[in-house]
Order: sequence, then C-alpha cells, then structure tokens
Amino acid sequence: MSQRLARLRGKLAEKQYDGMLVSQAENRRYMSGFTGSAGYLLITEKAAVLFTDFRYTEQAGLQTKEFTIQQVSGGFENWLPGMVQDLNVKRLAFDALHVTYATHQAIKKALGELEVELAPDEQTVELLRAVKEPAEVAAIEKAQGLTDGAYHHLMGVVHPGMTEVQVAWELEKFIRENGGDGLAFDTIVAAGPNAARPHHRAGETPIREGEPIVLDFGAKADGYCADMTRTICLGPQDDQFKRVYDLVLGAQLTAEALIKSGITGEEADSYARKVIDDAGFGDNFGHSLGHGIGLYVHEYPHVAKRAKNVLEDGMVFSVEPGIYISGWGGVRIEDLVVLDDGKPRVLTKASKLATDRAWV
Repeated sequence: MSQRLARLRGKLAEKQYDGMLVSQAENRRYMSGFTGSAGYLLITEKAAVLFTDFRYTEQAGLQTKEFTIQQVSGGFENWLPGMVQDLNVKRLAFDALHVTYATHQAIKKALGELEVELAPDEQTVELLRAVKEPAEVAAIEKAQGLTDGAYHHLMGVVHPGMTEVQVAWELEKFIRENGGDGLAFDTIVAAGPNAARPHHRAGETPIREGEPIVLDFGAKADGYCADMTRTICLGPQDDQFKRVYDLVLGAQLTAEALIKSGITGEEADSYARKVIDDAGFGDNFGHSLGHGIGLYVHEYPHVAKRAKNVLEDGMVFSVEPGIYISGWGGVRIEDLVVLDDGKPRVLTKASKLATDRAWV
C-alpha cells in the first residue's frame, strides 16, 4: 500500500491536486486494503485518512496500516470541512465517474464558503490499477483456475434437456464449494438462438442437441475477478456451427499471437477484427475484443476500436472475439492474458474443444 500511495501522490503533484477524495469501492480497496461497503479516503501529500462509520472502524483498523482511521457519522458537513482545512486542501479531486450529482452537491454544500475547488478526476486511480502487481496476477490466476475447474466439472454433467439456469447453477455451485468468494458477474448461459445476444441472461430455455451454447462466467477469489467464455455444442455440429466456430477461434488465436506490449488497444482489437471482417462477418462482431480485469470485471485497459491507451507489461485483459447471427445463435471464445516480457501469457487453461466430452 505504501508504494501505491507513493505512485498516487506523484500523480496528485502532476495534476496539481492538493488532495483526492476516493469513494469508489474498488479504488478505495486498491489504495487502502479496506473492503467495507462504506467509507471515504482522503489522500494528500502527507496524510492518508480513512473515514468510515461505527460498523467498520474495527475492520478498517485490521485491514489497513497506512491510513489513520476516523470514525464519522452523519453527512459530509460533520467531518469533511474540518479535515480539508486542517490539511490545507485548496484543490480537491474526486471520483468523477462514480460520484453522483446528489453526492457532488452534498460535498459542495458541506464545504460551503471554504475556498476549495472540486476537481473531477476520471482516471487517476483506475490507471494505476491497470498495471497489476505480481500478487494481483496471482489472485487473478487463482480465480481463473476455479473458473477453469468449474467448466471442466460442467462438461461432466451437462446434457440436453438441462435449462440455462440449471447450467448456470452447476457453475456457481462448483465455484462456491471450492473456495471462491462467489461470482465475478452474473453467469451467461445462452442456448440456441439466445446465443445471438452477447449478454443474454440465463433463463428456462432448455439445451438442445446441435445448437450453440455460449457460457460466459467467472469466479472471484481474494477479491479479484476471472472471466471466461466457451461455446459448446452437444451432439452433431452442422456446417454453420463448424464454420463460425473455426473462424472465431482463428481470430482469437491470431490476436493472442500478435498482441504485444507497446501497441494500442485499437491495434490489438484490429488483429482479430480483420480475420472476421475478411470472412464477411464484420457486422456480426459488434463488441470490443476485450477489457481489463482485476478487482472489477471491466476495468482498464480498453481493447477496442478507437482505444488509444497503450498496452503495458503487467496488464491483464480478455481476448474475446465473437460472431452473432440472429435466429441461429452465436459463438464467443474468451481467454484472459497478462502481458509478460512484452507478449501475452494466457491464463485460461480450459479446453477450447466445442464438445469436450462424449455425452451420449
């Protein structure tokens, strides 16, 4: 945490902030280690204070050693003005992407006549989070290992006639029974024509032979997320499925072979997109190639069209091309990779065979 504070303080100096009020949950945890659901961090060049209420003060004291813990109650007016004055903060940054209008107005009202400029900040902590420390990569690998294991388990029990929600429960149950914190996000199980919708929610649709089934899910472990997509087909695969599946897999493997440190997210996205465009399915690949992952399932870096951010060693992100055809279904294949010594190291170990077992 001391190193993270030092990096953040360097950014505060660059942006001429006297202090930053951190409220977003993952940013708060990243900077302090505190996992409670309520609290604010005030970080300046010299001070680091965690404000929380009676429910969390003992927890905060156990989880963070770099911050002074201050128990508060009531609104901002009860604690923020005095602390801002004591620390001589004249320009105060805040999490602009996460602070609501109502909260902004409450902060502004609490500061009243004090000569304090509220500076909206959109990326500072998020960009620090984008480059993972070795311990963070290890936590993601642990979560991904649970995710891989859940997929392997499912391949031993899945069969035609199961509903999407039954499949989703098999995955979640394995993750929870094997030490996961829970799910990183709501599991997607999309069978048949439902697979044409990239973020379909699992429902009562039964799985049928010969149809594409998109499985997108991830475990959470030690606070860090995993994310994986596999597309399977139980029973005979028709020519449409084989063609689309092979094309998506080829696009993914091409991207994983060509991506390297120093390129932009836009260039990384283009490697897979060109394969799909050249095959005539460009209009059927409507989402980005990938996204960063860590304490939250979607974070920096962006790996997408028009993404100008540069990919660096230590960044962990997904590589997940897909093709979606209304009325038929879709195929998406997703791995997590970490940039290591200039090239991607694939963290996802689950099989990419479209049918991973002889279920009949």
